[in-house]
Amino acid sequence: MKFFNRQLLLFGLILFTVTVFAEPVIYVNQIAFDSNSPKTAVVQFDAKQTGKLTFSITDAATNKPAFKGVLTNPQVIAEWFPDKTYYKADFSTLNKPGKYKLTITSGGKTYNSYAFEIGEHAIARQTIASIIHYYNKQRANTPQELGADAKMQLFGSTQTVDMRGGWCDASGDVSKYFSHLAYANYVSPQQTPLVTWSMVGASEAIPQLLTKWNIKDSLDNEALYGADYMMRALSKDDYFYMIVFSYFNKDPNARRVVGLLANSVTTNDYQCAFREGGGMAIAALARISRWKKNGAFTSEQYLDGAERAFAHLLKNNTKYDDDGKENIIDDYCALMAATELWITTDDSKYRDEARKRARNLSGRMSTAGYFYANDAGRPYWHASDAGLPVVALSRYLDKEKDAAYRTSALKTIKQALDYNLAVTNKVSNPFGYARQSFMFKGKIKDGFFIPHENETGWWWQGENARLGSLATAAVVGGRLVYPAKSNWGIKAPLAVFANNQLSWIMGSNPYNRCFVYGFGNNNVPYMHSSFGHGSEKGGISNGITGKDGMADGSGIDFKTEAGGNEWRWTEQWIPHAAWFLQAVAVMAGS
Repeated sequence: MKFFNRQLLLFGLILFTVTVFAEPVIYVNQIAFDSNSPKTAVVQFDAKQTGKLTFSITDAATNKPAFKGVLTNPQVIAEWFPDKTYYKADFSTLNKPGKYKLTITSGGKTYNSYAFEIGEHAIARQTIASIIHYYNKQRANTPQELGADAKMQLFGSTQTVDMRGGWCDASGDVSKYFSHLAYANYVSPQQTPLVTWSMVGASEAIPQLLTKWNIKDSLDNEALYGADYMMRALSKDDYFYMIVFSYFNKDPNARRVVGLLANSVTTNDYQCAFREGGGMAIAALARISRWKKNGAFTSEQYLDGAERAFAHLLKNNTKYDDDGKENIIDDYCALMAATELWITTDDSKYRDEARKRARNLSGRMSTAGYFYANDAGRPYWHASDAGLPVVALSRYLDKEKDAAYRTSALKTIKQALDYNLAVTNKVSNPFGYARQSFMFKGKIKDGFFIPHENETGWWWQGENARLGSLATAAVVGGRLVYPAKSNWGIKAPLAVFANNQLSWIMGSNPYNRCFVYGFGNNNVPYMHSSFGHGSEKGGISNGITGKDGMADGSGIDFKTEAGGNEWRWTEQWIPHAAWFLQAVAVMAGS
């Protein structure tokens, strides 16, 4: 018995030692920080530490210290890992260009983070060329695809249309979407049109830098390629065809132009409403027409197509909305369309439509600071485009000069950004992951991730596009309502918020995963698809979700194997890279 007790005591001492001196984990952006941006990392311990904890930023090549600091007060993320304690390292004042590592000493041992760069426009300089490469490889331009898409059959009809071009939607899906969740009404993501508009916006945000890096022509050509596909998707009746669906069939001749319901049920409701890709397609075509560059179509044809489609939707939009009613997504997508047409033509009819939609958005602002999605109090939340209302209003203000209209839009932008900061910082949140408000079982709830039980009936996935959209909104909206000389031209709290979202995508997350493929140290596994498509460098995976099995999206999860459902976390999707591109371009344009 004494021997047993001694053994038990010894085991307890060993366990205590392991608990106290377990190796810390350093979570840091694995790619780059811009010189003029906030710079933070997170350090995890298995138990709360005693005394002052210091860290160093060391030169990755020489190991010489370049910065020393003190870790912040401990935090616990009760919903995720209640047995872990987190400390933040802030080295924002380190602006000297170089390659660095974050170093800490614990239990007599030294620990280093993965290497990262600090430099002027470092994120954009490192990633944009690869993002262009990613889209180029996502082109649906193999002989099989081109042959089938040249005579694409409409669902339920023998009629065929030319739907050549466009980008495959995801690393596991060679379908092509303007938007793929139209039936869910409040969740419709912007897909191919958003990509094109993002490319045009990025090219216009930093033309000198893109030229200096010898990638402007490549980006412009990719944007024109997207515009050409949207022109082919514009029907003779002036609506856009929504989806070319593969049915996940390797036979290219199985593809059809369709409308889509849950579980891959297809219909002939393939006409795009404003919220189903039509608004962003009009915006992209109107905007790129100002370049006076021709792709397969001329710049004049781009503008003519945009104007015809806009006129058609003014008469028919609610006919195409699945529930017959407009909501916030119609408002911000129509605002984008009207704004770009107004900027391009200076026609008062587009001015009036833009002002109407901006007024609608302002009218959807709640006293809490989140938008209402409908007229019945449903909070607006979105897994990929959460920042788009603010981006649309900010773009509108590039043209709007009337003081009264500007005051209203600026107030709405400020309320939305203030809310984003408030809800994100309401709980212990060392990673600064953007939180959100949503309706769940009739009650409004705040959470990190979208509810898995939602209007789609099945769709929940990592939200890296949402993070990129919110980072973009923080920068473009912040420059209007919270301008500053440093931190990408915005005040520090918003800059920290924006930085946290991109850093999460680039590796500073609890799974130490860099979701930008081909960068950092821990990428997701490769995913292949039909016709030689699949994961590509510069593509961005879905990312982290709430816990699998938690209907309200609470908890946290990331899986690389899940019986065929691992796509929720690992699959690359074109909106992720589009929003990341927008964010890093506007940041570099400061």
